[in-house]
Amino acid sequence: MKNNFLFSLLAFVLHAGTGYAQTQLSLKSAGGNDAKAEEILEAMSERYQAVPAYKTSFTYTLESSATGAKESYPGELTVKGGKYRLKMGGQEIINNGTTVWTYMKESNEVNISDYEPEEDEIAPNKIFTVYKKGYKSVFTEENKEKGVVYEVVDLIPENRNNQVFKIRLTVSKKDKSIKSMQVFEKNGNRSLYTITKFVPDVAVDDKLFAFDKSQYKDVEIIDLR
Repeated sequence: MKNNFLFSLLAFVLHAGTGYAQTQLSLKSAGGNDAKAEEILEAMSERYQAVPAYKTSFTYTLESSATGAKESYPGELTVKGGKYRLKMGGQEIINNGTTVWTYMKESNEVNISDYEPEEDEIAPNKIFTVYKKGYKSVFTEENKEKGVVYEVVDLIPENRNNQVFKIRLTVSKKDKSIKSMQVFEKNGNRSLYTITKFVPDVAVDDKLFAFDKSQYKDVEIIDLR
């Protein structure tokens, strides 16, 4: 699965509360959703919608059925309004609403480009793309882990050509916080995002949403603007 699609799915989950009304519209337009699933997703949105800025940490795990390989690494996302900074898998994406910096640790280079909202899959204001593209939501079960009861909702793509055949969200029944998201691909790969920490209402300096080359020794800058 391409990184931009992974980031898009991740952002969808981590930004789940920034547009309650839009959630309702998207759910209704998708078709085939059961009432229980809608109730859970809407309650989850209500929980997060009032948060103006936050920081969240997560663990990403990829399992390949073809090779039996399993890899796992941490990630971090900071959001303030339409600005964000995402770090995952040796990459950083920084967006201040005007400019986007994409840093790749392995090659120690950063690409700079103009921000184009219509092409940005991971922007906070596009987190409901999954629903709009035709997914139905289905409540599957409740389970209990370490004394906490969780509700599980599956998102099923209506387009059978989609490389993803299911996205599974696990949400706390008590406070509707997100525990995890698992992405199932037709090739047998499974990607699991587990939220390890969520800090709402953080004080974030706007300087965080700009690339500071002094913090990256000998970085190669590729300006694509």
